[in-house]
Amino acid sequence: MSRLTLTGSTTVITGAANGMGADVARLLAAEGAHLALLDSNAEALARVAASVASTTVTTHVIDLRDDEAVFAVADEITAAHPRVNALITCAGSSMLGSLEQLTMEEMRWLVDVNLWGTVSITKALLPALLAAPEAHITHLASVYALAAPAGRIPYALSKFAVRGFSEALRHELENTSVTVGAVYPAGVRTGIILHGRYAAAIDPAVAARAASAQAEMYHTEPADAAARIVEATRRRRPRTMIGREARIIDLLVRIAPTAYWGAMRRPLRATVDTTTPVA
Repeated sequence: MSRLTLTGSTTVITGAANGMGADVARLLAAEGAHLALLDSNAEALARVAASVASTTVTTHVIDLRDDEAVFAVADEITAAHPRVNALITCAGSSMLGSLEQLTMEEMRWLVDVNLWGTVSITKALLPALLAAPEAHITHLASVYALAAPAGRIPYALSKFAVRGFSEALRHELENTSVTVGAVYPAGVRTGIILHGRYAAAIDPAVAARAASAQAEMYHTEPADAAARIVEATRRRRPRTMIGREARIIDLLVRIAPTAYWGAMRRPLRATVDTTTPVA
């Protein structure tokens, strides 16, 4: 399969205002790619756009849960960028809490953000991607799309679904010019867990303790993860692991598909404890 040429064509990036999305934008701008940057945070998105002003860049403030707005933004992007050949979906959030603690509304919110936002922007831009001679879609999944820990039901639910969507779409498009891949990061220091949501039923101090315990396990810098994402897009890879932990968990799940939690339980004990009061 030929490598995708990103220089001189347009890459659409969701979740571009912070973390991996922002770093992906900066890397691609340095390579001469044109950019369409999407995020719900207008102020942070403007800062990222200003930092990549050396290239052609448009910004689009959008709530990816709003299907009508997503399809309208897709029209704006294709009008401003005649050649779109890459989509990288970095938008997402997290949610702490057990099934007993979480409400249906809280879980639906996260699935809407992580899954349906990804599906919506992909569907909206698919005609433009199919019109390109070659194109690639990179969906950001998670190590929790490989293994599902306790205390992360809505997050694992949404990311397993992103994985399934990516794989099914790759098969659906196998006879076209568009290829699809998913990226599985583990432990990237983006702050997602510290700035993510938690069930309203959880004591805020307990939630902060669990989030901090999770953040302490993160070792990969966002810029390093972004470089892997860009390379996966350029090489049109169907599956990319980021971080040593992702490779270990992938192997563990293959070896013990119904018993892997036994090996993960102790290291993650503090990260999934959303009930013990803070002393």
